[in-house]
Amino acid sequence: MSVVVGVGVIIINDKGEVLLGKRTSKHAPYWSIFGGHVDPGETFEECAIREIQEETGLTIQDPKVYGVCNNLETYHEEGKHTVSVCLLAHHPGGEPQLMEPEKCEQLIWCDPNQLPEPHFEASRNAIKLWQMEKLYLIA
Repeated sequence: MSVVVGVGVIIINDKGEVLLGKRTSKHAPYWSIFGGHVDPGETFEECAIREIQEETGLTIQDPKVYGVCNNLETYHEEGKHTVSVCLLAHHPGGEPQLMEPEKCEQLIWCDPNQLPEPHFEASRNAIKLWQMEKLYLIA
């Protein structure tokens, strides 16, 4: 088994809300920020831009890496070990779309202090790191 590297992208709007999606297939029924696996040869920023475009139709500009999380709870539950590089991007304007309805059934803007449940571990970790202004939290 190998460890998978992914990105998690917090998109924040002018009200300080974050964009969340409700997953339908893998990781259903969890709420989560958007992101995905890094492709070979791809930078974290390129991955973030690509995944957000594929999943929401939004074209984010200049996402910034701010942290990393090791998602061990998910590993113990599912047997899949991911390390998430966390990035922050500002909402570029326009309405996010459900581009992959087979993976995500609903989009919401949400106060990061009132996350809907159940919430995906990697997403919760990424939001906590951002709020605490930490690079990494030891589980």
